[in-house]
Amino acid sequence: MGTAPYSIRLDDELRQSLEREAALEDRPPAQLAVRAIRAMLEAKATKRAALEAALRQADQGRFISAEAMNDWIDTWDTEDEGPAPKADITPDEA
Repeated sequence: MGTAPYSIRLDDELRQSLEREAALEDRPPAQLAVRAIRAMLEAKATKRAALEAALRQADQGRFISAEAMNDWIDTWDTEDEGPAPKADITPDEA
């Protein structure tokens, strides 16, 4: 995979912060900027994929009721923490 130059404008505070962090890590500021951009884009892609999957499930008419979700949440941080609930509202029951 090749690389190409890309120019961006940073306000003074952001530029100084980037340069300080780069100095602490003994890395060029551009390397940190590339890592930050890559991490942000990967996070956005992951979020987008999760939303798309949720929309596909919603289009199928399968949902978890608030009651089932709240019952599960009530088990968090207890010795009897339960598994995540499964869809209990389906097109047949709607």
